[in-house]
Amino acid sequence: MTVTSTRPRRTKRTLEGLTQEGTPAVREHHSRKPVDQYLNYLRLERGLAANSLEAYARDIQKFEAFVAAGKISLVRASSAHLQQFLRMLGEMGLARTSIVRIISGLRGFYRFLLTEKIILSDPTENLDIKSIRRKLPEVLSIAEVEAILAQPDLNTSKGIRDKALLEFLYASGARVSEATGLTLRQLFLKEGLVKLFGKGSKERVVPLGRIACDAMDDYLSKVRPLFLRSGKRTDSVFLNQERGAAISRMTVWNLVREYAAMAKVDKPLSPHTFRHSFATHLIEGGADLRIVQEMLGHADISTTEIYTHVDRSYLQEVHRTFHPRG
Repeated sequence: MTVTSTRPRRTKRTLEGLTQEGTPAVREHHSRKPVDQYLNYLRLERGLAANSLEAYARDIQKFEAFVAAGKISLVRASSAHLQQFLRMLGEMGLARTSIVRIISGLRGFYRFLLTEKIILSDPTENLDIKSIRRKLPEVLSIAEVEAILAQPDLNTSKGIRDKALLEFLYASGARVSEATGLTLRQLFLKEGLVKLFGKGSKERVVPLGRIACDAMDDYLSKVRPLFLRSGKRTDSVFLNQERGAAISRMTVWNLVREYAAMAKVDKPLSPHTFRHSFATHLIEGGADLRIVQEMLGHADISTTEIYTHVDRSYLQEVHRTFHPRG
């Protein structure tokens, strides 16, 4: 009787080619998807329970969705992609413990791929968790914001929605979770106001400018009804085009990257960048720090004071550029 090994066989194929510089080299041909191979290994050789396997699968799938937006596969992902992914998780407000768990899962996954010779280098080898939080936020110039906001195609339903979403993020300084969780009852477009619920369900009312209100009104009247599915009710403002449900934070993150690339803005951006830019531009324009604190929903003004440091850098740049002895 032939005994079949439960461990997936190591491939004997020769290397077909190398990826571009900066990404791990990878064997192109394998019978099953790498994730399936890894989960099978965890189940058969490590004896992990079904709940643990599901958790590993979810975490890897999050990263897979992230790189897929850039048309990159898991086996071709680089350390730079992983750093960007971790930064996104941090800016989305994910707990540090959750991020550490995801890192651990991805490290195990890529070490398995390396052992199985599916990749030739491990992109998690020098992964730096310190990149999750940035000491000073990335900020867009006003010209960069305007360039990004001009990218959505207003001849399409998706473009009208995306325009409204981007205008809302910049006009309100809302967190991405506040935008994806926004309901119709929170909007007061005639008055130019929105009611937001921040951390700890703390309520605040933030003004919306005319341009943002017009973009929101255009979306709500023309496009949102098209996204609603028959028989499905939802109060969510920003809807997914295919499912008619509330848009996800990951989708918003990918949209920001997409339109920044179209606008040729070469900075590591996220939805939170619009929040940082909102606050910085207000302070640069002379807004009182306490007012900005209220609009951002910061409990402690020391959290808002980070934007005065950004503003100070801006002032130094202006001095160097325009002062006779700068």
